[in-house]
Amino acid sequence: MSTGTTGGALATPPRGTSTAPPDRPPASRRLVSALAVDKIGAVYVWLAIIVVFTIWAPDTFPTLDTAKQILNTNAITGLAALSILIPLSARVFDLSFAYVMTLSGVVVAKLVTHGTPLGLSIAAGLLVGVGIGLINAGVVVLAKIDSFIGTLATGSLILALITMVTNDTPVSSGALAGNFAKLGQTTISGVTLPVIYMLVVALAIWYLLEHTATGRRLYATGFNPDAARLAGVPVNRLRFISLVTSGTLAGATGIVLASILGSGSPTAGTPYLLPAFAAAFLGATQLKNGRFNAWGTVIAVLLLGTGTTGLALAAAPQWSQSMFVGVVLIGALAVTGLQRRTSVSARGSGVHGAGVAGTDQPGVATATPLSEED
Repeated sequence: MSTGTTGGALATPPRGTSTAPPDRPPASRRLVSALAVDKIGAVYVWLAIIVVFTIWAPDTFPTLDTAKQILNTNAITGLAALSILIPLSARVFDLSFAYVMTLSGVVVAKLVTHGTPLGLSIAAGLLVGVGIGLINAGVVVLAKIDSFIGTLATGSLILALITMVTNDTPVSSGALAGNFAKLGQTTISGVTLPVIYMLVVALAIWYLLEHTATGRRLYATGFNPDAARLAGVPVNRLRFISLVTSGTLAGATGIVLASILGSGSPTAGTPYLLPAFAAAFLGATQLKNGRFNAWGTVIAVLLLGTGTTGLALAAAPQWSQSMFVGVVLIGALAVTGLQRRTSVSARGSGVHGAGVAGTDQPGVATATPLSEED
């Protein structure tokens, strides 16, 4: 009797062809690969920075209080960087997020000051973020304006609105010292709640990007939008949603920042523009070799925070902190570009059916197109 495919029977593999899965690399090789410089180079740089400042400022830097200070003072930077991570994964820039942070904080502070219930005030602040995210998405996706220019323009408009509402005067009141202050100032064993928020958001984004079909499609959109579109990926829809998500997370971050400051400052979010992008791009050089990812971003935030805190404790000139962040950003951009070119080159020379770059799904490009669901 034939053993062909008739009737649904499985075809016999050709003689001499092994059907066993390939041997898994030994644990030692996997460990060496995980600890390679191209995977966690920033961790080694981070350790080197710790050693330098331990020697430079031995009385103040190598303490538990300093470690907590680094976590607490950089939690907002982490949240800001995570807020732009999803659009960056889809190759979309959101340069308005810092102004969204400011406007959300100002709106919530004004509402709380005028006696609006805290829940409604927070909801209004979040709606500001959602609304600006929708505007950005309309400008970039529907009007087809370059995201760099489009979000820079909306950011300028938001800045004008902030000035009009506040007259460049911080919104402050005793009402902001109550339950609203607890959102950002409550501590657990010396660690403030914003650190917890940062870790929770990082966990959610990590799961989205690494363990869902939507995450794979976001990466595919970012690496090669034309190929992703041909494979059935809803590129425009993903970019639209990514900008709305960015606005929402930026709005939430602005509310937490206003709680920490105890006021609605008209310039609260501006200082986070460069550090957030520096952390996101530096994070893209870690763990995932050229892909924006949540835990790489957290590592980058802590590296940058350690450097700037160390410079402050060592009484270095004030300009040195900005220089440090700028140098790190240039280095991160250079390394990220190199890793992306290397990754694309490697995929291009791979076997037939390697799929859309960034999806990690063999055969996507030559098999059934990706569903437009999700």
